[in-house]
Amino acid sequence: MSKLTIVAKVLAKAEKRELVKQELLKLIETTRAEEGCINYDLHQDNENENLFLFHENWESRALWQTHMNNTHLAEYMKATEGAVEEFVLNEMTVIG
Repeated sequence: MSKLTIVAKVLAKAEKRELVKQELLKLIETTRAEEGCINYDLHQDNENENLFLFHENWESRALWQTHMNNTHLAEYMKATEGAVEEFVLNEMTVIG
């Protein structure tokens, strides 16, 4: 099975930026320890501090889906409810 790259864009509401940032940071250590996680890197835009981007690589889509169903993501969703302006997730495959 081929590897899966995930690019997840999180646009926080300006007044909730620090809350969202802290909750995103909480996901890193737990996720990096999960089976199938190759990398899980969080970025913050240099010009729009409300914009965060995860760049992730997983050994397979099945292992990523297991990650998506884990408790820590449900806790993140609950903690940031109403604090995120936009969320976009792209499943991608390396082609070059």
